[in-house]
This record gives sequence, C-alpha cells and structure tokens, in this order.
Amino acid sequence: MTQNNSKVPAHRLSRFGNLASLAGRVAGGMLAEGARQLAKGQLPAKKDLLLTPANIQRVADQLAHLRGAAMKIGQLLSMDAGELLPPALAEILARLRANANPMPAKQLAQVLQREWGDNWQRHFVDFTFVPMAAASIGQVHQAYHDNGKCLAVKIQYPGVRQSIDSDVDNVAALLRISGLLPKEVNYQGLLEEAKIQLKHEADYLLEARHLNQYRQYLIHNTDYRLPEVLTELTTQNILVMSYVEGSHIESLVHASQAERDRVMTLLFSLFFRELFEYRLVQTDPNFANYLYDHTRQQLVLLDFGACREYPASFSQGYQQLFNAALHDNQASMVQALTQIGFFSQQILPEQKQAVLNLVKLACEPLKHAGAFDFGVSDLAIRLREAGTALSMQQNYWHTPPADAIFLHRKIAGLYLLAARLKARVNVCILLTPYLDSPTLLSVADAQL
Repeated sequence: MTQNNSKVPAHRLSRFGNLASLAGRVAGGMLAEGARQLAKGQLPAKKDLLLTPANIQRVADQLAHLRGAAMKIGQLLSMDAGELLPPALAEILARLRANANPMPAKQLAQVLQREWGDNWQRHFVDFTFVPMAAASIGQVHQAYHDNGKCLAVKIQYPGVRQSIDSDVDNVAALLRISGLLPKEVNYQGLLEEAKIQLKHEADYLLEARHLNQYRQYLIHNTDYRLPEVLTELTTQNILVMSYVEGSHIESLVHASQAERDRVMTLLFSLFFRELFEYRLVQTDPNFANYLYDHTRQQLVLLDFGACREYPASFSQGYQQLFNAALHDNQASMVQALTQIGFFSQQILPEQKQAVLNLVKLACEPLKHAGAFDFGVSDLAIRLREAGTALSMQQNYWHTPPADAIFLHRKIAGLYLLAARLKARVNVCILLTPYLDSPTLLSVADAQL
C-alpha cells in the first residue's frame, strides 16, 4: 500500500461521515458491477458484487485514512477472523498491518505544539518530520535530543482515543450490514473488550510504565534489548524513547539455522516468563514489534501498548491446561479450560469435544519430544481448518474469554513467526520448569 500523507479526521462526526461515505461508495460499486454482469447475461451473487477488487481497495484505503480504532479493527479481523472472511478481503485487510497514511506536516506540528508548547523545538537539535513508520494509532519519528542522544518519538494521531468507541461500533456495523460477518455471530462482548484494550494502547503513559516494567524484569539479561523512556518528554499522546537500532525480525530468514533457532527460543522463553512469572503479556503478535541486532546478537523488543495483566487464577489455569495436555488428561483439561473461562455458555458435548481437540492441536509443539520443526510443520493450516470447522460446520459461535483470545493471538503470532523463520525450538523443555512447580510465584508477588 502506498504511503500518502493525509490529514487524520479528528472529530467523531467527520470519522462517521467517512465511514458512511465508504458504505455509499461500496454500494455504488456493487450496483455498477451488478449492471455489468447482468449485461453479460450473468446472475451475480451478492458476495461477488461486494468483493470486487475496487470495493476491497476502497475499504482498505478508507481504513488506512481513518487510522485509529477503525484501522485497528481491520487489522484484528485480518489476523483473527481470517476463516470468517473471504480470502480476497482477508488479503487486502492484511495490508493494513504494515502501513497507515502519515499525518501531513502541518497537522503534526499542531500536535507537537499542543503537547509541548509553542517553543517545543528547544528540546531537540534535530527533529525529522518525515516519519520512520506510521501505524494504526500513531507514527514514529527520529529526533536528536539537545544533549545529542538519538530518540524515537511515537506520536498519537489526534482524536484517536476519543473516537475509539464510535470507530469500533461503526466498523462492526459496516461489516455486519455488508454481510461480511454472519448475522448469528455475537461479537458484542469481544467488541467491548476491544474498546478497553484499544484505550489502553492509546495511553502512552501506560505504555511507558509497561516498558519500564519489562526493562526491570530483563535488566540482567543481555539477550534482550529495550529502549529507555524519556519521562520528562513523554505525555499521554507522545512517547519518547531512546532509539534502538536493529534489522526487521524477518531478515533472519537469511541467518544460520542456529541463529534462527536461538532467536525463536528467546521469544518462547520470554512468553512463558510473561505468562507464569510476570503475569504481564505483550499480546500484539505483529512482527514489527521485534528487531534483531546482528552485531550484538540481541533481540530488540518494541511497542508495549498491547500489554495485558493477568490474574493468578488465569496463569494457574494455563499451567494446569498445559500439564493436562502433555499427559493427555482430558478431564483435567476440561477443568482447566473452565477455570480460564471457557464453557461458560451451554454447549453440546460434541462442541466441547471439538474445543478440546483444537486445544490439543495447538499444544502439539509443547508435547513434541526434542526440537519442534516449525518450518516443515503444517500446524498453522490444520489449526485454521479446525477453527473453521468448529465455527462454521458445527455452528458453534461461543466466544472464548477475552483474556484467552488476546493470549492465543500472541501464541499464534509466535507459531507464525517460527514457521516464517523455519526455526526449530524445543518448546517442551522451555515450558517444563513452570509445570513442575505446584504453585506459581510471580515476580510481582515476590516484590510485595
């Protein structure tokens, strides 16, 4: 997707107008395509009219223009609901994971002036107005502090936080009206949880706190590198950090097998610590959140906006679930899933069994003796097919607990990255120490 500067619509009314306009143009595109097909003597289906290349491009372009929660919902759909969406739409929405349209310089200057005052330039010897990256909630600029230190400045788009509720509702309504999401799917609880999560991600003071927590947790571990927060310049809408160099994590596809295995081992190891020790998990699986410093051989961790704190009962539920899966103890798996929050609705026995089968499938790398070869495994395909069969064929629309959904996104992201890097990881040996302990003592508990 080409990056074009475009002013971020900051007011709810203008954002709603943009989505309403989009719906009108999509409908117009459907009428035009229908007329073309009828002229050829063809009787088109509604879905074929909707999913024309032009209409799909309209949706992606408008969400990239709106940024904020509107774009974020598109990103979530492209990752989490791929089995519910037609392949053509899933493909175009997937482009939203990479780029948004940057703010024009004039709007950017207004944001900087509002946050830091009229004389905001006094803090810097240089500030680059062209962003290094532009994502759904904000864009990142390089700058040099007046003390000469190189900085990464993350600036939130104006109006994003205030428009989260309406954006989520409007996009969900647009998708439902369009027929892209089945009417029988009840996503309301998940959408409400998404609003809470997005508000957390739009609070850069909260992100700074989480980044500082991770720095404290990993302070003595030289395998990882994290930026430092400049507290004196950070606000709710601007996060200022030290600039950390590194290559995109996907560049490791050209590295040696040993180096690829090591990096993925570091990521799985960190995940188990997050879940069982910190009870604080960075749940965003976007590959852009990781860099690799080839010179120092360090894994660089970026973006802590999607951190999620978990209660002890949740971590213990997964400890029991993984233990039960490793020993094929189905009764214990049911007990653990119930503790985590599954099966809160009435479901048929065959539906419960389908959920258990899906969990067993997801635990395949954990149960494997020795290094699991993600590069040759078709696990991702089998998981997608099993999830589709559960939701579509068995008409099971039970929404898992939100805490679990965000955690499973992270696990799926790790599996996907491991497959991309063709890594071999002994996941079982990394997990085992946490299963041997009868009770989990978190780092947070230890500090009390």
